[in-house]
Parts: sequence; structure tokens; C-alpha cells
Amino acid sequence: MLIAGFPAGAFQTNCYVVAPAAGEECVIVDPGQDAVEGVDELLREHRLKPVAVLLTHGHLDHVWSVAPVCGARDVPAWIHPEDRHLLSDPAAGFPPTGGALFGGITLSEPDDVRELSDGAVLPLAGMELVVDHTPGHTRGSVSFRLPGDQVMFSGDLLFRDSIGRSDLPGGDYPTLLRSLATKCLPLPDDTVVLPGHGPQTTIGRERASNPYLKEAAPLAGPTRGI
Repeated sequence: MLIAGFPAGAFQTNCYVVAPAAGEECVIVDPGQDAVEGVDELLREHRLKPVAVLLTHGHLDHVWSVAPVCGARDVPAWIHPEDRHLLSDPAAGFPPTGGALFGGITLSEPDDVRELSDGAVLPLAGMELVVDHTPGHTRGSVSFRLPGDQVMFSGDLLFRDSIGRSDLPGGDYPTLLRSLATKCLPLPDDTVVLPGHGPQTTIGRERASNPYLKEAAPLAGPTRGI
């Protein structure tokens, strides 16, 4: 498996390319601000042919370059329907005062947009990626898992020692904790987590030391009734 990435733009959003091996087809995850040059460099270096762009959610720092990346390579973008509107209206992901900061930015949907659903298995680039709907940061946040739960692309759900914020439009803290409890905690300790920002980690490390996962843990406990 080949996974390479770089932090893009002022937001330092991690953009990844994922392929079975060098010289193969690949998918691109979260091409953020000014990501085009970095993506092109990785594609040349590893002789990769992209077949799709996968978006963990619709916030501007994760989708900024999706239209030019998809257009240059004639590939589809995949996003959850709850976040699709953010592709063409990025200000909707911010409070009114914050959205004004991005008023001069015009984004558009790629020509080919496809919608993700919870539990879907995407057969792309010779791989099968599992989609988990993980709302809480946004309504349409998702994470992607590689076969055998070797790797999780967590977007802004889970970071090393932290979690995503829930105070922006579409965010909800109890929902975020539920996503952590139901989609992260059941994974094996050795699952590598590649987040939307910051360094990689593992589920085991976060289970042991991340205070927010400790807070989420009771949601995965026993229930009463039928």
C-alpha cells in the first residue's frame, strides 16, 4: 500500500494520495487550499493515475482545490449529501461573521459529484474503501477505512490528542461524541489514524490518552431494554 501526503495551504490541511503501489491508480483525499501543485508532484513522483477525489467533509480548507484537481484529471468527487452544498457555498460552513472573511472566494462543484452513504464500500483504484458517516463536526462528515481496518482517514473527527470542533454550523458536540464512540472505539488498537490536520496516530494511543475518547467511551457501554 502506498500512502503519501502533505499539509496544504494556510490551514495546513492534510491531503493524501492512496494507491495499491507506485505506478498504479490512486485516489486523492481532501485537496485543500493551494493543493494542486502538491498533488501533481506526488502523482509524478509515484507515477500514479487518479480515479477519484474523496472528501471527508465540505469545509473550505478540505475542498478548496477539488474542482481544479477533478477537472484536470477528469475524475469524480465523492462527498456526503449533507455537505454537498458547501462545495459551491463555502461560507455556509461558517458563522455569518466568519463567512464574510471568505466572501471573495468563488468555488464551484466539479462536473461529476457522487454522494457517499454510511457503510458504503467504494471499489476504487484496485482497493475497497469503507465509508463511515461520522457527523458532529459537520452533518456530512465521513471517515474512510482501508480493508482490515489498517488505516482510517478521519478528517476532522479525530486528531492526535484531540477531536474536531463542533461549534460551526452543522456541528453538534453530543453527535461528535457518538461518532467517536460508534466509529472509532470499536476499531483495533493498531489502526493507523491519518487525520485532517496534524500528525498521524493510532486508535490504541488515542483510546489510552485522548481525554475526549474517554468521555465518549460510556456511549459504547451496555444499554437497557430491547
